[in-house]
Amino acid sequence: MPTLRALECFVATVEAGSITRAAAQLHLSQPALSHQIAVLENELGSPLLERLPRGIRPTSAGREALRHAREALGAAERVVQAGRAVAALDEGHLRIGCAGSMTAGLLAPMLRTWRRRHPRVRLVLQERSSADALAAMITADEIDVAISPRPTRWDGPVELLAGEEVVIVFHTGDPLGDRPGPIPITALHGYPVIQYAGPHGLAGWLDGLFAEHDVSPDIVIRTQQTTSAPALAAAGLGAAVVPVSGVPAGFAGTVHRLDPPQSRDVVALTAGRSDVLVEQFVGFLKAAGLRVPAAVARQLEAV
Repeated sequence: MPTLRALECFVATVEAGSITRAAAQLHLSQPALSHQIAVLENELGSPLLERLPRGIRPTSAGREALRHAREALGAAERVVQAGRAVAALDEGHLRIGCAGSMTAGLLAPMLRTWRRRHPRVRLVLQERSSADALAAMITADEIDVAISPRPTRWDGPVELLAGEEVVIVFHTGDPLGDRPGPIPITALHGYPVIQYAGPHGLAGWLDGLFAEHDVSPDIVIRTQQTTSAPALAAAGLGAAVVPVSGVPAGFAGTVHRLDPPQSRDVVALTAGRSDVLVEQFVGFLKAAGLRVPAAVARQLEAV
């Protein structure tokens, strides 16, 4: 297979019309340039240049090879330009996975900012209900980065982005929600509570939290969407335990901390540390941090 260097020497010689001038342009000695062309001619099995008293000219084989050599060099240059553009965040394709509980409140505002800064980087987003499912997608090379709580099984790189408080929300007028201060987890024993369904990562986490405190709430409904839980609570179905990023800014109800306080890590999972685009994206997320809607923050501070 011809090397790019040999093709470069051949094209430069044809365009310069002289081995001497081509060698000077490429900062090579004349013997070194002649060796590159000789190797190329040997590999193609035909002379490419005819040596004349005052320069060179391509043979018929050389004229045919010249077009393809230029195409190959052009393609190589485009490869270099593409790599540099991705490194500069001017091009690229980023496959993002996100826990469904984090997409609307946490990731969406960050993606908006990222998109404004790097509009030529193409984004593809896939959501899953558990961190373990996202970890499996990283392993299968279906996504480049996953934003999620910590998975139960993962041996790859993990970058801590933020710690996120888990809170409890009620509809306005709820007798428990109208009490000041944090809500004891034990107060939820027998209380109407909205739980998560099936494979949702928060379902198992909540079951473990209730079991740890020997609490058996009255599960009135299950949902697969974290964003639906506050809406169901605001409608008066029961209390909902949600990550603070899942509480909408205009939530029509009350927001309380839990007692004891609860939180979860928000992490980025990646396949490795050598992808410049992924590293830049994860660094951006870490610098941005977790943003809690001002109205929600005020409620938490008030209680």
